[in-house]
Amino acid sequence: MTAPATPTQVPRTDHPCFDEAARARTARVHLPVAPRCNVQCNYCNRKFDCVSESRPGVSSTILTPAQAADYVDQVRADVPHLAVVGIAGPGDPFANAPQTLETLRLVHDRHPDLLLCVASNGLEVPFHLDDIAALDISHVTITLSTLDPDVAGQIYRWVRDRDRQVYRGRAAGELLIARQLESIRGLKERGVTVKVNTILVPGVTLDGVAAVAAKAAELGADTMNALPLYPVEGTPFGEIAAPTPAEIAAARQAASGFIAQMTHCQRCRADAVGLLDDAHGDDAIGRLLAAKSPPSARPYVAVCSQEGYLVNQHLGGADWVYVYENADVGGRVTPRLVDQRPTPEAGGGARRWARLAGLLSDCRALICYQLGESPRTVLKVAGISVYESDGLIADAVTDVFCGRVPRRALPPRDCATSCAGPGTGCG
Repeated sequence: MTAPATPTQVPRTDHPCFDEAARARTARVHLPVAPRCNVQCNYCNRKFDCVSESRPGVSSTILTPAQAADYVDQVRADVPHLAVVGIAGPGDPFANAPQTLETLRLVHDRHPDLLLCVASNGLEVPFHLDDIAALDISHVTITLSTLDPDVAGQIYRWVRDRDRQVYRGRAAGELLIARQLESIRGLKERGVTVKVNTILVPGVTLDGVAAVAAKAAELGADTMNALPLYPVEGTPFGEIAAPTPAEIAAARQAASGFIAQMTHCQRCRADAVGLLDDAHGDDAIGRLLAAKSPPSARPYVAVCSQEGYLVNQHLGGADWVYVYENADVGGRVTPRLVDQRPTPEAGGGARRWARLAGLLSDCRALICYQLGESPRTVLKVAGISVYESDGLIADAVTDVFCGRVPRRALPPRDCATSCAGPGTGCG
């Protein structure tokens, strides 16, 4: 854990999602601590382990509040101009209120100068308005896609209230819209900056965008994000075509007479980090996975071997890895095999190694005969030490558990010239 930064207080206008001018100068980090949701949207499919999609509801992993706070320490050390810490899923922050509030308390204690924000469907927000104010959560996004309960019944498959009762159709719409409006009103009464997200669904919500904008403005909302539908395969709205540029422009134009429009949204992941335009790269994935499983929680060592006796396999050609623990017999380091895990299928380059890092999140080290620079970099960023060896597995694993570099009898070959591969680890 790093020391808290000196509280210089980031200007409240420096939130890149609320101020387009800030997008090029300030970074944000989303903390994936909220896996559950209390509303099932017909356009949403939450994925907790996806590294290849950039959209809301997706995260490579879920963190505990303590892990998330440590993760912010590391992000602040690595990411210049970090200004905002937010929680946007992959479920709803206030369907996971204890985790959300505890995370933001920890972050605020360590970094009181950073802006805090949440993005919610609004169902549970009215019950936490005072918590939001007490924590000085300065920016909140509330999804409000329609004022018509029947239309809302088309958008949401079900809404589950705090008493666990499930509502559908018009009843679901009436409940959710009432809470969304109450959320906006209560947040503004407490001086919070509010953005309204309105999902533009052709044939469903497009005709009502101006009415939503007018109501949001009446309640004091600061800006509106008219967000085009992202068709997600396997969801009820997956077959609906996204709105055309002309439809998006018309909807925003109709709404702009009532409230300022946000037009630079990147539809961020629940674990997004960096500037809005930054790609979700291997460094980001590795840093997040390292926060999920710090070294103290990694009791194992993984090994690439053809027969389970010698370290004699290139990582890129390994279909599985052997996983060992220290059995500690009589006070002596004693490697013991505990698992044999399949590796991700070949292909995909660095994405393959990010997935492998996730599979080995409880391993402190990987030992193989040889590997390329791409997997070496990804695994090291994820907190997994990497060693090349060609001896007995028992000797190599013992060395690692004793804090030594495994010995090697023969000098390593040049990966770029010793095979027909590209020299990147045969990914």
